[in-house]
This record gives sequence, C-alpha cells and structure tokens, in this order.
Amino acid sequence: MDDLTLVPVGVDYPDLREAVQKICAKYPGAYWRGLEEHEAYPTAFVDELTEAGFLASLIPEEYGGTGLPLRAAAVILEEINASGCTASQGHAQMYIMGTLLRHGSEAQKQEYLPQIASGKLRLQAFGVTEPTSGTDTTALRTRAVRDGDDYIVNGQKVWTSRALHSDLLLLLARTTPLDQVTRKADGLSVFLVDMRKARGNGLEIRPIKAMINHNTTELFFDNLRIPASCLIGQEGKGFRYILDGMNAERILVASECIGDGKWFVRKATQYACDRQVFGRPIGQNQGIQFPIARAWAELEAA
Repeated sequence: MDDLTLVPVGVDYPDLREAVQKICAKYPGAYWRGLEEHEAYPTAFVDELTEAGFLASLIPEEYGGTGLPLRAAAVILEEINASGCTASQGHAQMYIMGTLLRHGSEAQKQEYLPQIASGKLRLQAFGVTEPTSGTDTTALRTRAVRDGDDYIVNGQKVWTSRALHSDLLLLLARTTPLDQVTRKADGLSVFLVDMRKARGNGLEIRPIKAMINHNTTELFFDNLRIPASCLIGQEGKGFRYILDGMNAERILVASECIGDGKWFVRKATQYACDRQVFGRPIGQNQGIQFPIARAWAELEAA
C-alpha cells in the first residue's frame, strides 16, 4: 500500500508530472475541439503517450512495461487532465490488461503484454454492460458455448467505448446458464478477443452517438467462433476476475477527476482575474472568490 500514501495534490512524482506536461503542451484546446467536431479519436496524442511508456506504466518490466506503482499511474492521468487534455480516450490501455496480468497464463502474458506495452496492440475495449442487464452484471445474457477447441459467442454489449480503435476486447460472457449455477456470480468467464479477426466474422461494431466524444459503441455477436485459448484463467471465474481489476480502474478514473478539477479551478481563477465588470475584476467579489476557494480546498482534500 506504499504507493497509495496520501500526499498533497501535485507534490509527488514531480519529474513524471513534468514529462506528461511537456507532451500535453503540444495538444492545446484547438486540437481537442477539432476532434469533438469530427467525433474523431486522438490517435496522435495516444500514440505519443504510448511511445513515452506512460500507458504501459502498470505492466511489469519483464513484459516490456515500466513497472510503476498504481500511484504513479494515477499521477499520469491526473496530470493529463490537469493540463487541459483528456485521458479517458486512452486510459483503458493502462488498466484493462490487469485481468490478463493477474489471471492469464504465462503464455498469454508473453504473447500479448509486450505488444500492449509497445502499442503494437491496443487493448482499450471492455465488453461487460448489456442493454437488458445494465449494472446487474450477473444477469448478462451474452453466451459463450464450448465447441471442441473453440467457443461460440452470441449476444450483445452496449456502451463499449473505443471498440473501433482497439485491436483486442476483454469480454465477459456466461459459459454456464444462470439456472445451472448455485450463485449468480458463478458461470461467467473472461475472454481476450482479437477483434481484427472477429469483425465481419460474427462480430459487428456500431457507433453510438453520444453527447461526449468517448467513441462509444455497441457490439453484436452472432455465432462468433473464438479459440478456446482466448479464455483467461478458469472457466466460470470471470466475475471475480473482473471485480479484481475494478479498484485500480476506479482509482485511476478518480485521479482524472482530480486533474479536471485542477484545470477548472485554474481556468475559473484566470477568468475571475481577467473579466472586468463595473471597472474591476469580478474576482474581487466574494460571490466569485468563495466557490473557487472551496473547490480548491476540496481538491486538496481529495
């Protein structure tokens, strides 16, 4: 737990923060507004983060990553958003691989992790949520049925971000029918699906129009045949594997929120100093000062 030691916001890992800031300085607001206008993916930005090793921070060095602690990974994402960029369109490359790292076979790790670390393969898509089950994961209906050396997958996923910009998909599907398990959490399995091979051969990806440009999609599986070697860990244990990775995901996303808060407070302070009303900056009014000060204090407490 040493990597989660509480320190003042923006104090720890100064060299790492500075390196992230240098990259982010190349991608000003105009870059992000242009992406939003065309619903495009920040390929150049994500590629540069990958090349610098930031998105492979949680992958051990033996698999080509930088082997940093969770706190350092959180600092990277925090600093990206604090710099006015957005980490959400590449952050999954950091944490989705955790299921593979902790529960995959050594052969799977040797095959995939070095390529994920280098950026040769993108693992940014996570297929869990479904239209009928929502957050009730144990009620999902996507099935994966063993057929010799393969599994045959049928079902649907929704709100699967970045599927059109990812090579691999971490998929949660039911391998044992719900009425045949003692506990609802049993009988779910995790698969690492190569979407480059699957798309057009039983997998269809449709973009979803949303207010925020997260490149969100829905996935349709129609007798998709995948090798049994795609299974991560033991069949039927997938729900536990997914939960195992959620703490890291939540900590990292929370760090992005802190970064957003720092950016917004800085922009609000700048505007309060620059905006003139009745011959003086609006920042001289307590009605402006107090909310900004409170937001700053809450960020420090976070």
